[in-house]
Amino acid sequence: MNGFLPGTTIELKALTPNAARELLDHLFLSGGLVLSQVTKMTGLAPYEVQNWVKRGFLPPPQHKMYDRNQFCRIVTINMLRESMQIDKITQLLSFINGHLDDSSDDLVDDSELYNYYVNLLAVMEGHMPDDDEIRTHIRYITSDFKEPRPGGKRRLALVLEVMLYAFYSAEMRKRAETLLHSLD
Repeated sequence: MNGFLPGTTIELKALTPNAARELLDHLFLSGGLVLSQVTKMTGLAPYEVQNWVKRGFLPPPQHKMYDRNQFCRIVTINMLRESMQIDKITQLLSFINGHLDDSSDDLVDDSELYNYYVNLLAVMEGHMPDDDEIRTHIRYITSDFKEPRPGGKRRLALVLEVMLYAFYSAEMRKRAETLLHSLD
């Protein structure tokens, strides 16, 4: 499967388990990313990222550098907005990580959330599973998750399920638009 890492412009030969983690490990070897790097890798305009910071969707960059978790939050918001309104996205992310501009109350850091999500997509292998299969895969990919507080694993599973349905919703919309264009 040739494609892109979800929420980015980064091309992959295949979406494999831990593809996100491996790529992020390389990207952040020397520290953070400046805004121009973030926008190039996400396809976002600089003002969009800056607006999300101003609105408290993520903590501000330190010394004009975005760290791994900030980048993953940006990528997550970017991919979810294909099928969800921004207020619903922030509601979802707040459900797992409390105040979005403060990482001290997070149940899972954003890079791990993103990696779990990419792993979930990788095990789905491009097909739309039923609800039970989705929940089974989520339990499998989150089996290593250590709850910082009781109920954290349940919250993580629910967030991943919503994210997966949002992905399928966006994919279905794209298919519908493609079919609509073929009517000409």
